[in-house]
Amino acid sequence: MTEQSFDPEDLGLVAGLEIHQQLDTATKLFCDSPTRLREPEESTRTITRYLHPTKSELGEIDDAALEESQVDRTFEYLAYDSTCLVEEDDEPPHEMDGEALDVAMQIADLLDMAVVDQAHVMRKIVIDGSNTSGFQRSTLLAQEGEIETSDGPVGIEDLMLEEESAKRVAETDEGVRYSLDRLGIPLVEIGTKPDISTPAQAREAAQRIGMLLRSTGKVKRGLGTIRQDVNVSIAEGARVEIKGVQALDQIDEIVETEVRRQKELVDIAAVLDDRDAAVGEPTDVTDVFADTDSGVIAGALNSGGEVHAVRLEGFDGVVGREIAPDRRLGTELSDHAKRHGAGGIFHTDELPAYGVTADEVAALRAAVDAADGDAVALVADDPETAASAIEAAADRAAVAVDGVPEETRGANDDGTTRYLRPLPGAARLYPETDVPPVEPDPSDVETPELLTEKVDRYRSEHGLDAGLAEQVAYGRRMPLFESVVADGVAPTFAATTLESTLTELRRDDVPVERLTDDHLREVFGLVESGELAKEGVNDVLTVLAEDPSLSAEAAVEEAGLSGVDEEEVRVAVAEVVERNADQVEAEGMGAFSGLMGEAMGALRGKADGEVVSDVLREEIRKRA
Repeated sequence: MTEQSFDPEDLGLVAGLEIHQQLDTATKLFCDSPTRLREPEESTRTITRYLHPTKSELGEIDDAALEESQVDRTFEYLAYDSTCLVEEDDEPPHEMDGEALDVAMQIADLLDMAVVDQAHVMRKIVIDGSNTSGFQRSTLLAQEGEIETSDGPVGIEDLMLEEESAKRVAETDEGVRYSLDRLGIPLVEIGTKPDISTPAQAREAAQRIGMLLRSTGKVKRGLGTIRQDVNVSIAEGARVEIKGVQALDQIDEIVETEVRRQKELVDIAAVLDDRDAAVGEPTDVTDVFADTDSGVIAGALNSGGEVHAVRLEGFDGVVGREIAPDRRLGTELSDHAKRHGAGGIFHTDELPAYGVTADEVAALRAAVDAADGDAVALVADDPETAASAIEAAADRAAVAVDGVPEETRGANDDGTTRYLRPLPGAARLYPETDVPPVEPDPSDVETPELLTEKVDRYRSEHGLDAGLAEQVAYGRRMPLFESVVADGVAPTFAATTLESTLTELRRDDVPVERLTDDHLREVFGLVESGELAKEGVNDVLTVLAEDPSLSAEAAVEEAGLSGVDEEEVRVAVAEVVERNADQVEAEGMGAFSGLMGEAMGALRGKADGEVVSDVLREEIRKRA
């Protein structure tokens, strides 16, 4: 948490969450493609699309979609051998995936929600390129739930079952490149009511919902599989939706920083009101910089560009005012200019600088009729971009006179946010006519055991200590742990392998993320059958991680860990005792611990530790 000179509750903080969680199902929501992610270099072909907004049933065009369409871009999509025609938007969607529907109903049950009698699929317009069709399919599945937090209950407004968007791979000269491997993975969107009144409560509510989601054992894990959006407003501010908060431990910081931003914008509006501030008309001021030494401006002009500027009457000293850590009102104006292709803006609160001289600043102010107390913002770029970008910056400056705009913002890694687009409205929703309604039956699914309950059960039933029990229950391999233990694998061995052993290997730069559940299941099976000693598990897992195409049996051979019989163990142990005869005669069984390590090293994990221990004790007794 950052230091603050204000109390969010006193400012009338109202916040709500939207949690987006990918489901770990076998196939996608509306086709039979697998939900496995691929590497871009695995793609087999590229698809190109150009998207534009369409009107809703009421004949309206959503503001967010309209602004997005004004940015001229080409969208490329990487397709794979597993990509289906639905993902390419060359075939109507299939029926909704039954497994995804069941998992979503389990989640609704855990959130104490009422499942709808009939679920209708809707189309949500999204023309940022993240879907080949220009819309996302979304279904309202449940409503009116509740979770508990330390600061009181938080209502759950709705649960949607949706398609995941395509994954953004790269920016190109023409637009954006996406990957179709993620498109269509089932996704639940959980929206809370605006019951959250502190940053800490926002974080706790997100953690509670995350725990409930993982309790199903059917949600994907890892970076990007869960995303938190936060809606924030204060009494004199406006509702702002912050998209893409990746880490739970960032939520309270994000909320607190947004409260500060809105408070500062409210204060700025009061200052501008006192000054009767206004925004002039954008002007071409290219001539002012004909001989400039500014690298940015000269670079634009040398490429046939222009410089456009706007007078911000009464804004002197305000454009450079900080509204969040390392962000100013000028940053807000710059964000809007960037949406129209510009690299950013300059403004007189920060000039002269960046190669712009005091004489050029004076000439610039004269060119736009700026008086004392006024500020000037400018953009240097190609003529079309410069004109549209300065217009966007001027529009944002005009909004600053009124206060806090309603908008959608993106979360930055440092806890601040940036402008993305206007706040979307209902005009972007309309019915999906290619998918029939579904009548979900909640009685078809069982209520999952909560992770908190699993921790208690693992301690009482399997004898795990509290720390290990929690690691396993909350870990991504929890379903595998339960499966192999049900098959007879010792719980403590399974737990330490999945949590401690894999963590140790990861710290040693072994790519354990390449190990599948099948790899691990096979290794457990070899240990149980006596074909692999527990002491050899690390080596075998390392081989499998380096070459996932191998079977566990082949990895044992590759690691040189093919089992030895008891006679070979006796020979190896006897040699260890012989080398240390003087110590054995002097210490007797007291030499056991030191010789055990040497004996295990000599056998290189080929023999079970208990067998080696028994034989070593026998050999020591013979000498003692």
